[in-house]
Amino acid sequence: MTTPTIILILYLLFINLITYLAFGHDKRQARSGGRRVPEFRLLLLAALGGAAGARLGMRRFRHKTQKPMFRILVPLLLLLQLALAAVSITRRFL
Repeated sequence: MTTPTIILILYLLFINLITYLAFGHDKRQARSGGRRVPEFRLLLLAALGGAAGARLGMRRFRHKTQKPMFRILVPLLLLLQLALAAVSITRRFL
């Protein structure tokens, strides 16, 4: 594996972990009445490569599952990110 590939994999692992934890933190804050994570920030993390973490966080914490913007955008972002990954991998082997 090349250095840029390793950096990209590490970035995606990191952004997905941060996104997953942000969803969990926001759910805890919602239950306790604390300061919430803005929806824009949660969606931004998903758009920056953390869609898998967002999807897992939504399911695991049962959080933002009724919000239409999250129900539509997070799966679309995940599909887009998976498609980009597939194209990247396919191009490498052509």
